[in-house]
Amino acid sequence: MNVLIMGSGRLGARIATLLDAAGHNVTVLDINPGSFRRLPEGFRGSRAVGNGMDGPALERAGIQNMDAFMAVTQGDNRNYFASMMAREIYHVPRVLCRIYDPVREQIFRELGLETFSPTSIGAKIMVEMLLGGEQGER
Repeated sequence: MNVLIMGSGRLGARIATLLDAAGHNVTVLDINPGSFRRLPEGFRGSRAVGNGMDGPALERAGIQNMDAFMAVTQGDNRNYFASMMAREIYHVPRVLCRIYDPVREQIFRELGLETFSPTSIGAKIMVEMLLGGEQGER
């Protein structure tokens, strides 16, 4: 699979590493070239410097040939905008978008994006961890 990941922070670099190790063709796009330091030494994928909300930058990163696009920057609005571009303009078959704000995540999901909210999932896990023992005793 050809995958373009927007954002080379902890999550983006980890996803890129896992997909690369599984044999996929990965390109990581980030506005800060220094962020690529998070990629492991043996990373076989490509690195592209640019803003994922900019069509020419996405095209330089090869979005026209991608099977999937993942927006995992720290900015909900950036991730949403770039994801919509990938889906609506470049017709990337799979577009996944990280959204921190649970309210925005629901709105963006209703607009047709595949979203992931670490805030919602993390809260659920923490509550289950806290109450897990109590629920078993009832």
